[in-house]
Amino acid sequence: MALRLGDTAPDFTAQTTDGTISFHEWIGDSWAILFSHPKDFTPVCTTELGAFSRRKAEFDKRNAKLIGLSVDPVDSHKEWAKDIEETQGQALNFPVIGDPDRKVADLYDMIHPNASDTLTVRSVFIIGPDKKVKLTLTYPASTGRNVDEVIRVLDSLQLTASYQVSTPVDWKDGDDVIIAPAIPDDEAKTKFPKGFRTLKPYLRLTPQPNK
Repeated sequence: MALRLGDTAPDFTAQTTDGTISFHEWIGDSWAILFSHPKDFTPVCTTELGAFSRRKAEFDKRNAKLIGLSVDPVDSHKEWAKDIEETQGQALNFPVIGDPDRKVADLYDMIHPNASDTLTVRSVFIIGPDKKVKLTLTYPASTGRNVDEVIRVLDSLQLTASYQVSTPVDWKDGDDVIIAPAIPDDEAKTKFPKGFRTLKPYLRLTPQPNK
């Protein structure tokens, strides 16, 4: 059964390129981005792992841990890491789960039989410190992910978890946000001392409150 937003992310113990982990313990008080790769030594995945490794510092400052997965074993991942560093100019700097028995892939519904009955699709799960699934994205094997988008949605999730706001279309960190419609104007004036613009009674914009 597919995981839904708000579900507890399944816990598991697995071998990774950084040793054995227990997933919930590994997350600790951080956020986590778990993303799968169809197979080692494939071109799109190679570019992705290089790109996420180059941007790791941006996830670190957001208290977010990166972890990859493919259905190949850890020894294969370690060999593949050499190609990633050679072709992408960046060494792999976060763990990749070895999942040859597809235990984790099945827990997270990463095998889509109509796409491939043996390989994972490009799944992304953002998991909060409470171990709940906050966001899912699924790409076909042929389409690489956008690191900027993963960072953007992480910023939105962290912001909206702390304040009664939502983020509008194409929002990025630093842009105005939307005040929750359930908050009356009088309360909004207190909660959002920077003020707000009312476009419609249900659409009020305020500067990002944590900036």
